Amino acid sequence: MTGRGLIVGSSVSHREASLEQLEAATIESDAATVEALLAEPGVDEALVLQTCNRVEAYVVAADEQVGQEALDSFRTTTKAREMGHEESIRHLFRVAAGLESLVVGEDQILGQVREAYETARAENAIGPVLDDAVSKALRVGERARTETAINDGVVSVASAAVKLAEETHGLADTTAAVVGAGEMGSLAAEHLDGAVDRLVLANRTVERAEHLADSLEAAETTVDVAGLDDLPTTLAPCDIVISATGSTDWVLEPAACRGLEETFVVDITRPRDIPPAADEMEHLRVYDLDKLETVTEKTRQMRHEAATRVEDIIDEEFDRLLTQYKRKRADTVISTMYESAERIKANELETAFREADFDAEQQAVVEAMADAIVNQLLAAPTNSLRDAAEDDDWSTIHTALQLFDPNLEDGPPAFVEEMDFEEIPEGVKQQLLTGLEADD
Repeated sequence: MTGRGLIVGSSVSHREASLEQLEAATIESDAATVEALLAEPGVDEALVLQTCNRVEAYVVAADEQVGQEALDSFRTTTKAREMGHEESIRHLFRVAAGLESLVVGEDQILGQVREAYETARAENAIGPVLDDAVSKALRVGERARTETAINDGVVSVASAAVKLAEETHGLADTTAAVVGAGEMGSLAAEHLDGAVDRLVLANRTVERAEHLADSLEAAETTVDVAGLDDLPTTLAPCDIVISATGSTDWVLEPAACRGLEETFVVDITRPRDIPPAADEMEHLRVYDLDKLETVTEKTRQMRHEAATRVEDIIDEEFDRLLTQYKRKRADTVISTMYESAERIKANELETAFREADFDAEQQAVVEAMADAIVNQLLAAPTNSLRDAAEDDDWSTIHTALQLFDPNLEDGPPAFVEEMDFEEIPEGVKQQLLTGLEADD
């Protein structure tokens, strides 16, 4: 990982794609996808971010075309959004801040970005470029939530689902069920606790449902737990069902849905837990993520002012990151340039001292002269490289890297071999001796 590449991204989200297209873009293993992307030619770093309403991948490559070619194997729909270096960075910042979420300002996305980072790091896919970008994105997310009101009120898909049930159906004197005891299921249960008479927690692992039940504290709500083996029977007496298992298959077959009583159902998963056929059943009112988006538009409007401030934060941190990248890029090239010059200087000084009969003081003068020559010769290129970085002149940067990063293990460059360091010119010798005599 050289740390010299550009970030290239691909995103499929609820903004551009339907629920079916999102389901088609779903990947089975984030870690395996990161590993596969890292194996693509020219890819130095990789990151995959997958949530209930987005599937995204980012790679670091020498140029945008190489990165986009690497991501071609990742894209499974024409709804995928292709992003270049700066667009990828800004998009990642917006995601972490919650501006790209179905529920604007939701808190869960920050943890999901951190989890994606840790997954990629475990695959040795995080290098200096993505490390800086993700770290800055997390800072943007934290600032957005501490410096603005972006996460006031409804702050997750789960809480939006409960809010929808409250406003559309009502929670008082009802029996509600939450299917799934993961992060979203737990959040939904916490919001329902104390608002409904009876709450049923159904999960594949009953022990996990019991653990969630133990964490709920409202005395007004009776909490029961169940497995998924006989889910139709478990849901039969329920007025409200919020499903959040994250299963790759339906948790209820169409026939089981027909056997339910009049039920208000909110499916907040992708892929769906409840089959699309349930949408057409008159005794069921089914909301999925696509329908939930229209409900959350009210929250989006309420947070418009906060979102404007978050955009300012994104602009600030975006400029800082680009400056950071530019400084590192220039420093890397300048360091490489000086290292090459220092190696050549050291080799030639060793040759000169071996051939010339200089005492310690004379050697010190020669070394000082060599240092001065190197510094003077490289002063102009150093300034030019810093200017090139500030002006986004990456062509000059990459050219300098190629010029000043020779494979020194195979010997010095040809122009060095052609130079004759067997003798030091008499004029230089005389100047050195004169200087030494003056010091005496």
